[in-house]
Amino acid sequence: MTAGSRFSISRCVLALTVFVGVVAPQGRSAAEEAGSESGEAAFKGKTINFIVALAAGGGYDQYARTLARHLERHIPGNPNIVVQNMTGAAGMRATNWLYNVAPRDGLTIGITQRSVLVEPLLGTKEARFDPTKFSWLASLNDEAFIAVTWKDRGIDSIKDAQLKEYAVAADGPASDDYIWPAVLNATIGTKFKIVSGYTGKAEERLSVKRGETVGLIGWSWAALQTQEWDDYKAGNWRIIAHLGKGKHPEFDAPSIYDFATTDQARETFDFLDATLSLGRPVFAPPGIPKDREAVLRAAFAAALKDPAFLAEAQKQKLDISPASGEELAARVERLYRTPAAVVEHTQAVRKQAMGLDAGGPGSP
Repeated sequence: MTAGSRFSISRCVLALTVFVGVVAPQGRSAAEEAGSESGEAAFKGKTINFIVALAAGGGYDQYARTLARHLERHIPGNPNIVVQNMTGAAGMRATNWLYNVAPRDGLTIGITQRSVLVEPLLGTKEARFDPTKFSWLASLNDEAFIAVTWKDRGIDSIKDAQLKEYAVAADGPASDDYIWPAVLNATIGTKFKIVSGYTGKAEERLSVKRGETVGLIGWSWAALQTQEWDDYKAGNWRIIAHLGKGKHPEFDAPSIYDFATTDQARETFDFLDATLSLGRPVFAPPGIPKDREAVLRAAFAAALKDPAFLAEAQKQKLDISPASGEELAARVERLYRTPAAVVEHTQAVRKQAMGLDAGGPGSP
């Protein structure tokens, strides 16, 4: 069974309003009922669980573990921070858990794949959360997204993919590397065959190197630098497109906008570009005490400027270009004001791709 076959997309985006009303937390949290401590008293001697919604060995995991080593000293009371991976459904499982189950006391935080946060807007029934209600703490970077292929696979440009079918690796329908090839197939006539069901980027990259697929259409430039830099410099990975506006200053590849010949294609690319602005988003469950939210936001802001953290990030080639919790919350609000027609088109594109999905590892 493919990852795609495990999902169904609601046909009515307007149902989101009703849906959110059903799943939104009701009443006050236990922490609020008990009253909230502030500052050092709230965190001293405690453990903060930092949930990574993606698999170990990927970019999100690397960012989270690197930051966690420095974050605790910026939180009053210096709590211990434990990073845990909760994988499943391209980040959906953990995001649902953080919204509906996790304690709302400021001692559980998470990082998820940015594309998962669009799922309620697209009407995905499995997305049991309202992103506008999370306590947003920070985004770790604004990053460029790319389409990459392996050398000697017959695909060196987007134009090649418009002429011939090529298999590309993906996690599940909520992942960037599933949504992007589906959208490109529908908007500019590429013929990407989406092979889904891989559990994270490390497994996807192996699929490319083993020859199961030819590349990843929807990957972070920063992650390539940290995880595949030697092979990239050796010419094994090739960037065939920048999935954003204009040329990127650090690599030579055309913008995907160069291939857009209709207003609808450009509007869809704009919508996906807005999701990329969420970067690598870190958040707490909804309803945590406001004073603890403020403490955590301040701690993230300080940690992301910490010279020791920045030195380690630079050594690992991690791009750090943060946004505050307040700015991240504003970006989520803007995303959820996207015109319904644009959302519905993206929804229809992905639904079509799911029907054509070729399957992944272990598929019959």
